[in-house]
Amino acid sequence: MAALAERDVLVLAVPDDAAVEQVLDAYLAVQRPGRAVVVHSTVLPQTATRLAAVAADQGVDLLDAPVSGGAERAATGTLTVLTGGDPTVVERLRALLDTVGDPVLHVGPVGAGAAAKLANQLTMFANLAGVYEAIDFATAHGVETAALLSALETSLGDSWIARNLDFWDRTAAAYDESGTPVASRPWSKDLAEVVQAARAADVAVPLAGWLAQTLAARVEARAAAARSGEQR
Repeated sequence: MAALAERDVLVLAVPDDAAVEQVLDAYLAVQRPGRAVVVHSTVLPQTATRLAAVAADQGVDLLDAPVSGGAERAATGTLTVLTGGDPTVVERLRALLDTVGDPVLHVGPVGAGAAAKLANQLTMFANLAGVYEAIDFATAHGVETAALLSALETSLGDSWIARNLDFWDRTAAAYDESGTPVASRPWSKDLAEVVQAARAADVAVPLAGWLAQTLAARVEARAAAARSGEQR
């Protein structure tokens, strides 16, 4: 950790809010102004705002810059980066951010990046739940899943989710291989954070609440069926 604290820029992509705070505390233990922190982890907006204030007290700039796009886009440096923070700091770190993402979007002050990422997760998982339910409905009426997904591609129900439905099966399998608990996977953790952040902002998110209670079990069950060759 001592060597880490000497870096001019700290880039964090750790599992959750607690891990971000733990590493940041170690980084700030060495008081050397002029450094910067980029948080790519998905955290609560209020966590990003609070930690940015802590960092600023020691002359350290913090950007909350969560990413979206999955492992394939991460490998090619083309993730969508949703950046919250001072625009001058964003531009100062632009070359670094550009190695991670394309596009790199500035969406507002610190905390806005986290909020935009959670909003993206809510939109994505609502779509996923809808596709799962549509498959159940169509299957009950004799429509094969492949035929339904093909039909959606040229209809108004088309979406990235429907065209890449096996993405979730592959992602769940990767989490299984790495030993990531279900509670730490985005269809659990991120939806829970949407509900928590909405409560803090006094915003009603009934759909997010329902998804937070139901979607994880659905994703995991479908992924398990895919691994055992039971998908319809």
